[in-house]
Amino acid sequence: MTRQPIALTATLVAALVITLFPGLALAKGASEAEITGPGLDDPISLAGEGRAGGEELMRLAESAGFFQAVFGQVPDTMLRERPQGTLGPRYTIAYVMPGPSGELDRLRQDLYPYATPDPVTYMTPGQPFFTTDRTRGGWYVATSSFRDNLVAVGVPESPGTGGDRGGVPWTAIGALAAALVLLCAAGAAIIFRRRERPAGEAPAAP
Repeated sequence: MTRQPIALTATLVAALVITLFPGLALAKGASEAEITGPGLDDPISLAGEGRAGGEELMRLAESAGFFQAVFGQVPDTMLRERPQGTLGPRYTIAYVMPGPSGELDRLRQDLYPYATPDPVTYMTPGQPFFTTDRTRGGWYVATSSFRDNLVAVGVPESPGTGGDRGGVPWTAIGALAAALVLLCAAGAAIIFRRRERPAGEAPAAP
């Protein structure tokens, strides 16, 4: 048997294992992850498989198309071209991937939970991991469960709202700032009127 069929067979077997048992890939892959984006005062940190709370990262990775974007899959579900529709705000998740020799790689994936008509994600092709491997990359059309999983870990339910893990909503900050501006303007008007009153003039009756 020549080397080419052997290599092809190994690739198909690896893809089949990842497709049928994605948990194995994550257990040997992302040890943690961090999400950043609009509406988050601080990054959201997620533990990897085998650690307390690791099931959150597992569910999110599966619904975000992580395994297809990193390892590839048969049949191929990734898109090379951006899907039609509006993307909306972008979030980024950085997966920490321990390599076979102990090195740490960071794979980044862009998340668009509010995209219409469906949520989508994007991973840049060619990101290095496991020393010699490269991400398959591309666009992935997700389902509503992907957005639900993001909300469950602290991402806002809709654009412009605060997350569930603390922080002050921007609408409240805006209202407070507006009230302070009005208060300062009223104070300045009173001071100006007092300065403009002629000397000896009695104050107006209430």
